[in-house]
Amino acid sequence: AREPWFAAAMLGAVAAMLALLTGIGLLVRRVARRLPAPRRPLARLAVANLHRPGAQTSALVVALGLGLTLFVTLAAIQSSLSAEIRNTVPRTAPDQFVLDIPIAARDRFLALVGREAPGAKVNMVPTLRGTIVAYGGQRVADLKELPEGAWFLRGERGVTYSEALPEGSELVEGQWWPRDDAGPPLVSLDREAAEVMGVGIGDTLTVSVLGREIEARIASLRQVNWETMGFNYIMVFSPNTLRSAPHSLSATITMKGASEGAMTRTLLAAFPSVSIIAVGEVVAQVTVLLGQMSTAIVLAGSVAILAGIAVLIGAIAASRQARAYDSVILKTLGATRWQILGAQGIEYALLAGVLALVALGLGLGAGWFVIVRIFDFHWAPDWLLVLSTLGAGAVLTLGIGLLGSIPLMSVRPARALRAL
Repeated sequence: AREPWFAAAMLGAVAAMLALLTGIGLLVRRVARRLPAPRRPLARLAVANLHRPGAQTSALVVALGLGLTLFVTLAAIQSSLSAEIRNTVPRTAPDQFVLDIPIAARDRFLALVGREAPGAKVNMVPTLRGTIVAYGGQRVADLKELPEGAWFLRGERGVTYSEALPEGSELVEGQWWPRDDAGPPLVSLDREAAEVMGVGIGDTLTVSVLGREIEARIASLRQVNWETMGFNYIMVFSPNTLRSAPHSLSATITMKGASEGAMTRTLLAAFPSVSIIAVGEVVAQVTVLLGQMSTAIVLAGSVAILAGIAVLIGAIAASRQARAYDSVILKTLGATRWQILGAQGIEYALLAGVLALVALGLGLGAGWFVIVRIFDFHWAPDWLLVLSTLGAGAVLTLGIGLLGSIPLMSVRPARALRAL
């Protein structure tokens, strides 16, 4: 494998899952043995089938549990990915990004946008580039290796300054500076970045901007909502720190029914130096990418589901002879085919009911880990879809078990008794 640790983690997770389901199977047998015998004969026979000698309960629990858990996991992942695309990006993303707007043309730019798209929302911010060269009294160049997750310490990053709290950010610690602040340089830092670097309110951060190193005190920490797809900066400085530095402006435009193509042509004609990014095309590409990821997850999970079904069929086949003898004895004692199938149906239903609860917990836990920890998305499963998928999976596996029992009903008592 190209990633040995990842492959080892996957194999370890599979082994742990199989061990857990095997343990649950042994627990089900022990509990069934100690339960008081039901008064109804079919229910009493079903419970006895769970713990009798030669019962394939453990194998059935592994097969059913694996299949149902994967059904829940796939449903939770797919519905959360769909919700991320449907509910977050289209609702909050602007229509266009416009970069490299000259500062002197700010008013002319706003007037042009207002004339071309009346009612459009424009968010304009100063844009500079800077490199973090020191934090908390230590130089980045002196570090033997960067802290885990410190991607923002590699090369230049976008920086800006603002009198007010920027859109898409929430103040979680510290205080924002006054609008007319003229004191020493201050900076507001992304909360997660501060945790990675191990710094907090009052610590210093040194940033190189246009070759000049600026040491600023951390005045506040922000929660940056990156999914808004707006201007989200890790570092926001007080205006007096960077206002005099040479820089340009950038803007987002959120239009209401106006033509994006017409807006693009008008802006490029008036400002040939600007760069325009159509967010709709980016969102479409992201949607396709997430759809492909979802498909890949489904295909990988389907292989495991098929393996679980194969184990289920194998467990049914392994108990075929014992169940054939049972059906013959029961027929000899006067039981009908429907009563024998009913007892087996109750047996599988008891297993499916117990394992549905187990699969719901395990599947939701696995889905949450993939969505939140790996993709860093919001956890928003469609509960109706998850529960209906779990129910459909339980019915499917229950149906496979009963279908495997139907041929046993055709075994003739006389022939089977002679073979004993």
